[in-house]
This record gives sequence, C-alpha cells and structure tokens, in this order.
Amino acid sequence: MKITILTLFPEMFDGFKTNSIIARAISKGLVEVECVQIRDFTKDKYGRVDTPPVGGGAGLIQKCQPLVDALKSIRTPGSKAVLFSPRGTTYNESKAKEYATLDHLILVCGHYEGVDERVNSYVDELLSIGDYILTGGEIPSMAVADSVIRLLDGAITKDSLKDESFNSPLLEYPQYTEPYDFAGETVPDILYSGNHVAIEKWRRKQSLRLTKEHRPDLFAKIELSKQDKKLLLELETGETPDSEKKAIEKGHKFIK
Repeated sequence: MKITILTLFPEMFDGFKTNSIIARAISKGLVEVECVQIRDFTKDKYGRVDTPPVGGGAGLIQKCQPLVDALKSIRTPGSKAVLFSPRGTTYNESKAKEYATLDHLILVCGHYEGVDERVNSYVDELLSIGDYILTGGEIPSMAVADSVIRLLDGAITKDSLKDESFNSPLLEYPQYTEPYDFAGETVPDILYSGNHVAIEKWRRKQSLRLTKEHRPDLFAKIELSKQDKKLLLELETGETPDSEKKAIEKGHKFIK
C-alpha cells in the first residue's frame, strides 16, 4: 500500500515515519508513506500558496492551483484522494478498514483559514476526524495513516486486533498487568483463575458495562443475546454468579 500526504509541512511527518509500528511497517515493505510539498507546485512568482479570501474576510485561503497540480502529479489508477473538511464524513474504524484495502490513499492537508472551494471537485471524499478546529490537516493525516497502517497484514499481530474497541459495537474490557496490588488497587481475582470460559464471561460483562456507561450511542446498536441480558442483570444486582465464585476460589493460589 502507498499513502501520499499533500502538505505544506512535510517535516511534521519525520517522527511519524521513523518510530514504532509505523517505522516497522515501512521497513517490512508493507506500506510506503510519501509526503509531497504543495509549495513546490505553485506558479506564483513569489512562491505563495495562499491569498486573502475574495470578497474580504479573516485569514488566508489556500489557492487551488498548487493543490490541484500537486494532486494531479501523484494520482494513480484506482487511487483515492481525501480532503479533510468539517463537511466530511466522520472518520471511524469502518472507514479505516475500507482505506486499508486500497492500493493508494492520498490525504490532502488544508491549512490556514481553509482551501479554495474549487479544490473539492478534484478529490474523491471529504473527511472529518471530529467537531473541533485544528490548524491544518497534518495531525488528522497522521491519525488516519496510523489507524490504516496498523490494519495491514503483518503490521501488528492478529491477536492484538481481535478484541479492540470499535471492532464491534462494544468498548474493550479492562486490561491489567503485574503487580497484583498497586497503591491499594488490585487486579480482579477472576483473571488469575485460569478458567478461560469464566474470564471471557467476565470480560464480556465489563465491555457491556463500559459501553453502557461511556458510549450509550454504541450500546444502543448492540443486539443483546440471552447471555448478555443475564450479564447485565448481574451488573444491576451486583450479583456474582456461582460459576465465577468457584473459578475465583480455585484461582486464589495464583495470586501473588
């Protein structure tokens, strides 16, 4: 896969491309991340890529000519060009999975007060990463590229992807590491039980709890099974089922 980022600030991506999972994916040849300097394409004799808005107004607007020419220079058959815009579709995991199937994803970074309206007709999609204002599209580009690259086969282990939040309507269950007791807060005993069936039920129950508490919009989309309803009832009553009690009792010897 190739990801091309059109930007006025390619140096912002130096650290992004040379650290952690992204760097490993690049070194393995799973992805090529290319930054293209929009300023290189301006025909303005002073090298400008922005001007005040026609009709007056605050700030500076990116000119369409440099952006469009930069985009045309790197277009490939089947490529998808995305421009960050508050009008765009809100980005989510489903969109990340869609982008991860592409051979060539082009991310266009606006900057300053905005971009010339006519640029919109040269891209395939408008995209938003949320209802807040940033100084430019560089940080959204990193967020999108990161979320897409990690989905590529071989970038990270498949087990790491399996139970994550947003792979289903549920948020991920709580995760713990050693030590057992940290500042008076302990790891739930069930996780030491060695009873994988009991652990999976507990994790499902916690995912239901967290989603209901923190993301009721996601919870409303869940088709609850009989087991889910039983787990929710346990949460409401505070009841610990006998099977979980027995699993905890057997697992106490593993608690450090």
